[in-house]
Amino acid sequence: MKLECNINGQTQIYGIFGYPVKHSKSPTFQTYSFQTLGINAVYIPFEIKPEDLEKAVQSIKILGIKGINVTVPHKEQIIKYVDELSPEVKYIKATNTIHNLEGYLKAYNTDVVGFIRGLKEIEPNFSNKRFLVIGAGGASRAVLYGLVKEGVQKIIIANRTTSKIQNIIKDFSTLHRYIDQIITAITLEDIDKQLKNADIIINTTSIGLKEEDPELFNYKLIEPRHTVIDIIYRKTKLLKTAEEKGCKWQDGLPMLMYQGIESFKIWTGKEPPIDKIKNILTHG
Repeated sequence: MKLECNINGQTQIYGIFGYPVKHSKSPTFQTYSFQTLGINAVYIPFEIKPEDLEKAVQSIKILGIKGINVTVPHKEQIIKYVDELSPEVKYIKATNTIHNLEGYLKAYNTDVVGFIRGLKEIEPNFSNKRFLVIGAGGASRAVLYGLVKEGVQKIIIANRTTSKIQNIIKDFSTLHRYIDQIITAITLEDIDKQLKNADIIINTTSIGLKEEDPELFNYKLIEPRHTVIDIIYRKTKLLKTAEEKGCKWQDGLPMLMYQGIESFKIWTGKEPPIDKIKNILTHG
């Protein structure tokens, strides 16, 4: 989809911090969103090395950049350099969106909204479902925050070690007083025998990004009744198996799209055209 930029002295600047960041799909659909709504703005990828992150955050204020998305590896470290954390960031301990309010930087995590809106496309009513979430990193925390806020009562978290899961339970204790009854911690080796206790399986790890990556568990044990979600932006081996089994499944593109839309709303107060953004993300 062709983009035409008419840059002048009034053009506002938005962008994304990451390392690497050249692969990001955000500049295309965010700039298109600005143009579609008649907003004089551009969205630029900024490749920021970890050692330059603090100076890069200072540059947001110095250069008057209106808003920034944040991707790996900066989502956790960058919160040390902003002025205010939204409630979800305090729990998740990671941000993917910064809004520059005349030199005052507020951090948000729109991955929460992105994940939940995507989930509702294939599971409109999921509060009574049983979840198996694989991974205990920043993406997992965003998913878990969203699920708990939506009223989910049964969540199994699987990770290589359970210490990170115990940290999540501790950190989320003020989010829900019975969080230790909602979350069950297991190791990756225990997934096979816990599949019978799950309705929805979610991979929040990077395992599956490469074709040669090992299986997270025995994929032959996936049943047609399972709904399977992988937040990686392509059809991984996990999702291919789910499709073969006749499961409902979803990759990471809906989460990417909706988190970007939520960031756009925070910055501008407006929602861009979802169908056109879907087309950009799906077909380029």
